Amino acid sequence: MMQNVHLAPENDEDDLYSGYNDYNPAFDTEDLDNDVAFQQAARTSHGRRPSVTGKIPGTSSSRPSATGFGSKTTLNSSMGRPVTGAIQDGVARPMTAVHAAGYTKAAMRGSSFDPLGQARGPAPPLEMQNSDSSEEKIRQLEKKVNELVEESCIANSCGDLKLALEKAKEAGRKERVLVRQREQIATLEDINLDLTYSVLFNLASQYAANEMYAEALNTYQVIVKNKMFSNGGRLKVNMGNIYLKQRNYSKAIKFYRMALDQIPSVHKEMRIKIMENIGVAFIKTGQYIDAISSFEHIMSMSPNLKAGFNLILCYYAIGNGEQMKKAFQKLIAVPSEVDYDDKYISPNDDPHTNLLIEAIKNDSLRQIELERKSMAEEYIMTAAKLIAPVIETSFAVGYDWCVEVVKASHYVELANDLEINKATTYLRQQDFNQALETLKMFEKKDSRLKSAAATNLSFLYYLENELAQATNYADLAVNSDRYNPAALTNKGNTVFANGDYEKAAEFYKEALRNDSSCTEALYNLGLTYKKLNRINEALDCFLKLHAILRNSAQVLHQIANLYEIMEDPNQATEWLLQLISVVPTDPHVLSKLGKLYDNEGDKSQAFHYYYESYRYFPSNIEVIEWLGAYYIDTQFCEKAIEYFERAAFILPAQEKWQLMVASCYRRSGNYQKALEKYKVIHRQFPENVECLRFLVRLCTDMGLKEVQEYKTKLEKVEKLKEIREQRIKSGRDGSARSRREGNAAGDSSGTKGERLSAKLKALPGAREPYESSSSKEIDASYIDPLGPQAERPRTAARKRAEEDDFADEELGEDLLPE
Repeated sequence: MMQNVHLAPENDEDDLYSGYNDYNPAFDTEDLDNDVAFQQAARTSHGRRPSVTGKIPGTSSSRPSATGFGSKTTLNSSMGRPVTGAIQDGVARPMTAVHAAGYTKAAMRGSSFDPLGQARGPAPPLEMQNSDSSEEKIRQLEKKVNELVEESCIANSCGDLKLALEKAKEAGRKERVLVRQREQIATLEDINLDLTYSVLFNLASQYAANEMYAEALNTYQVIVKNKMFSNGGRLKVNMGNIYLKQRNYSKAIKFYRMALDQIPSVHKEMRIKIMENIGVAFIKTGQYIDAISSFEHIMSMSPNLKAGFNLILCYYAIGNGEQMKKAFQKLIAVPSEVDYDDKYISPNDDPHTNLLIEAIKNDSLRQIELERKSMAEEYIMTAAKLIAPVIETSFAVGYDWCVEVVKASHYVELANDLEINKATTYLRQQDFNQALETLKMFEKKDSRLKSAAATNLSFLYYLENELAQATNYADLAVNSDRYNPAALTNKGNTVFANGDYEKAAEFYKEALRNDSSCTEALYNLGLTYKKLNRINEALDCFLKLHAILRNSAQVLHQIANLYEIMEDPNQATEWLLQLISVVPTDPHVLSKLGKLYDNEGDKSQAFHYYYESYRYFPSNIEVIEWLGAYYIDTQFCEKAIEYFERAAFILPAQEKWQLMVASCYRRSGNYQKALEKYKVIHRQFPENVECLRFLVRLCTDMGLKEVQEYKTKLEKVEKLKEIREQRIKSGRDGSARSRREGNAAGDSSGTKGERLSAKLKALPGAREPYESSSSKEIDASYIDPLGPQAERPRTAARKRAEEDDFADEELGEDLLPE
């Protein structure tokens, strides 16, 4: 068959239409009568046989030599293919040479020109995929695994760590099922390694986020040991981070170094971060020299603020002052990476420009710039405060060196802040004169610095109780910067100290309008409302403050005190219990809780909190008094002796507590000890009538010889006391008479007998009880900062005294609080 194939000549390559006029003898129709093969095909069915293959036979097959030009009949070749140019189904087959132009003879017969075949209608619909096929199942399973990984990451970003871990575990299970199915129907090369890597990496990350460090390390080990994961070695950084959290610093350093060896040098930023982690781990272990080498390398290759600050810390730890200076200079030489140009200030009145500036003034990029600037200032200020006392002979000289270095850098704005911090340090050292001198230097600075300095000066004078100077500097601070909340708060404090609470509240409100997070102004506003007896508004202020400062003991105490003022003991108790959770060893709060429970009648709870208060502060007279009375009330007089002896030790000049000790001995039946205690009290307080009365009674009943001696002393003391009281009474009457001299000169409405009876009425009756001291003396000697304690009713001690063998109707009983 290849003998009829003719290749195109290679000459005349530039002529695109050459070769069309060449004549092939095989197509000569004149010799068809002599063509044996043609005649044989015409007589038999050989020419009508179908094609052996699905391919269209080439034009090189033998066919009749008739070309069919102008012919109306169709001639077929021996393979059944129509002859070129033949007419079939009324349409002439186009010539090969002009087919590309879309030309057919049908156009001459009225058919439309349709070179793209659009008249044939739409394409047949695509075949539906078989959902039961294994490939489709694998594809759907891969999609499900990817969705689970995404859901796990989203849950982690939303803070739901438990859900994120559950999704990651489910993704791991489904991925293992997927791998088994692929192994059954395909080769290992078809396994999706990227999907396996992402599932394992996400699972390890979720384990670490949930602090399941052992499981996270095992999962990372699976990735790292699999040689099919080309970049798995980098995850040793994550393993080092886990060991660092576990405080296993040696292993953390080991894995950081292994990760550093596997990361090429082109990844410079990642290598720097790993070296920072190595330096931090060395600091944790106290290996400051090794940490210094790491941070010095970082500062020489890619300096940053964090590495510079850590380098200063290391030199500070080893006490190298000169290297601290050099490290501080390296720190302030780090580029700030923040554009300080005035790009947020409109250069003209173009509305479009102003709109653009307003749009970018508070966008996310601007917030990042502000955060970087704030971080740089914090590192530099902290480093300066750290090294200033140790790099020079004195604190002031060291601070001055830091200020000069900062002024020569592009952080020049921080120099003034360092000066103000210098004054603050003077305050901490209680060197008020130097602090005042430093702050007064800012009176001629710009408004912001002047306001800050004046605020601190006002605070200083306020602490020294120089309200006039404090007011002057508070006014200067407010006038320099009306939007400074600290200045407005100090101004409110000076007005508050002068008693103008309404005006003070206005200043505190203005400070809150300028800065709603100014907790000092909100706290002071609550105190001001409390002074103005606007209890509900004060409570609102402190409840708002509690939402900001959840564990502030002062705020909790104020809320409890306000509820107590509002006579809501249940709420007061609840807030005091919250306060106890913050300051569990505060004796005054514990005694306050005991008082509230005592008022409610819950003696057991009251005893618990009073006892706890006594345990932490055994000098509170009110607590000692209550505990002693509690034991007497429960008829455990022996235990009450300990508390009354403690009170007598604290207040030795008051005979009341020693008399209570003797009374406890007497009540418990230890009469000999009671007699000895009364003798001791008589030696210390020889004019105490109550002590002498008990001595007379005890000596009489015990048959002692000293009874007559004590009776004589008792008579003398009672007579002396009566004379003293008569003199006091006559003196009062004389002063009253002198005041009434002008009106009652001739009036003698009162007789001598009446005046005498009045004097006798002023004296205590023979059968009236005698009090050795009053509760007012106790109140004057001790002031509870949480407020005065409510008066307690008298106990049933009278009933117990009547049952005592030594009780007598003529003797007064001890007054004991319940």
